[in-house]
Amino acid sequence: MRLRRRKCIPSCSSNRRVDEDELYWDGKKHDEDSAWSLNSTHVISQLAQCFTNAMVGPRTWIGGMFSRSGNKRYGSGKFLDYTLSPTQEQRLQTLKERLGVPFDETRLDHQEALRTLWDAAFPDVKLKGLISEQWKDMGWQGANPSTDFRGCGFISLENLLFFAKSYRVLFQRLLSKQGGKRAAWEYPFAVAGINVTFMLIHMLDLCSAKPKCLPGLNFVKILEEDEQAFDVLYCIAFAMLDAQWLAMHASYMEFNEVLQVTRTQLERELSLEDVHRMQDLPAYNLLYQ
Repeated sequence: MRLRRRKCIPSCSSNRRVDEDELYWDGKKHDEDSAWSLNSTHVISQLAQCFTNAMVGPRTWIGGMFSRSGNKRYGSGKFLDYTLSPTQEQRLQTLKERLGVPFDETRLDHQEALRTLWDAAFPDVKLKGLISEQWKDMGWQGANPSTDFRGCGFISLENLLFFAKSYRVLFQRLLSKQGGKRAAWEYPFAVAGINVTFMLIHMLDLCSAKPKCLPGLNFVKILEEDEQAFDVLYCIAFAMLDAQWLAMHASYMEFNEVLQVTRTQLERELSLEDVHRMQDLPAYNLLYQ
C-alpha cells in the first residue's frame, strides 16, 4: 500500500469570516473517544449496526474513520443550556423519528422506494428484481441492497431518493463519475451515500436530546427555517465529498481520509457566523455545478 502525504485542501469558505469558538476548535485538536448520549435504544441498535455493516465484508475501509473521531462537548457548558423553540423541537423530533425507522425489505413501501431509486438512477434500464446483480452498477456491495440499508435504516434510502429527485444533474454526475481526473479504483456511489448519512448523524450529534456541538446547534437553527435541511445538507455533503475526492486525487483505499476532510470542512462551514440557511453555506453552490 503506497503512502501519501495528506494534502491541504483549501476550504471554499476561506475568503469568508469564521466565528470559531475557541473552546470548540481547541477541542478539535485532541482525539477523544466520542460519548454519545443516546435517547433511544432503537437508534443505538441502528447506528451500531450501521457501523458494524460498514466494517465487515470486502469493503472494510468504509466507515472506519468513525471509530477515531467524534464531536466534543463544551466543558464550559456554554451551549448546553439553550432552549429549543417549539418549531425546532418538533422538527428535531421528527428527524429523530426518521432515524429510528429500520429498512424492512418486506414492507411494500420500502420496496417501492428502492424501485423508485433505481428508476431515478437508470431511467432507461428495466430493473430485473429487488435482488439482482444490477444493483452493483449503482455501487451496492452485492445483489441485494437491503443488506447495506440495514445499517443506517430507511433514512439513508430517503436521502438518496431526495438527492436523485431534487438535484438530478448532480446526482447523475456523481453516480456516473463524470468530471475531473478519476482514479482507476473509484468509490462505490451508493455505499458512499450511506456513509454520508451516518457521518451527518454523528457530526450533528442528532442522537443526543439536543445537539451539544457548535455545528449541531447551528443546524437546529437552520432546521427551524427549512424542514428539509437535513436532506439538503446531505446533498451538499455528498457534493463536497466528490469534490474533495478529485482535489486529493484519491483512490479506493483513501475513502476514509476524504470523508474526514469533508467532515472537517463541513463543520467549519456550519460554524460561520453568517450562516442562517442552507443557501448561506459556501458549499451550497456545489449543488448546481
